Amino acid sequence: MISLLPPGSGEVSDADLARRYAYPEALDRPYVRVNFVASADGAATVGGVSGGLSSAPDRRVFGVLRRLAEVIVVGAQTARAEDYRGARKPNLLTGVVPRIAVLTATAALDPGAKLFTDTSVPPLILAASTAPPDNLGRLADAGAEVVTVAGDRVTPELMVAELAARGLHRVLCEGGPRLFGDLVVADAVDELCLTIAPALAGPGAGRIVGGPPGAVQEPRTLRLVSALFEDGSLLLRYGRDGSVARIA
Repeated sequence: MISLLPPGSGEVSDADLARRYAYPEALDRPYVRVNFVASADGAATVGGVSGGLSSAPDRRVFGVLRRLAEVIVVGAQTARAEDYRGARKPNLLTGVVPRIAVLTATAALDPGAKLFTDTSVPPLILAASTAPPDNLGRLADAGAEVVTVAGDRVTPELMVAELAARGLHRVLCEGGPRLFGDLVVADAVDELCLTIAPALAGPGAGRIVGGPPGAVQEPRTLRLVSALFEDGSLLLRYGRDGSVARIA
């Protein structure tokens, strides 16, 4: 893996990646980093999952991003489709394994899924208060921390507030597209890490961002702060102006 931005001549080590993707210091609020992989023609999935687009360099950066996070946020549909389980490796700074936090309107998750049975840290379920009580109870019985928020959906604002209340400031969102869309509309994205896979998925696949058109009147401006390259894959890091320092 080589660095295109900033320009570099040597191989990028794991320690280099950890420095390159470090969260801003002294955070006093949740800082939301979103990570996606997409094909060269803009597809977010192949066969309904993102794994078909991933590669060795993408998985390498994916692992580093997880080890820098305090909490990994995902929507319920993605958690089901990707058969999520708990994170395995501890945070590089704190030594604590990051939690998986799932946003869900209905709490319709399988308590026998790996999310609950293959984890060393209980997942955090952020559910709408309108979710069926039986669903909430099954997830609590499975060992999850279940939190309900007012309304029929978990908005980005409510998500951020719940994470802030638990002191979880280094946030990594892994999708899916609808959750990413909600975060964009709410102007709650501090950073986007995007891998461009050297593949054409063809028609039918959705973008990395979902939701109704027209919800954002003006594009959210980003600044490219890092670009890596390996085996045809581009690994890009974009930040909001002022939120991410340039990498020396």
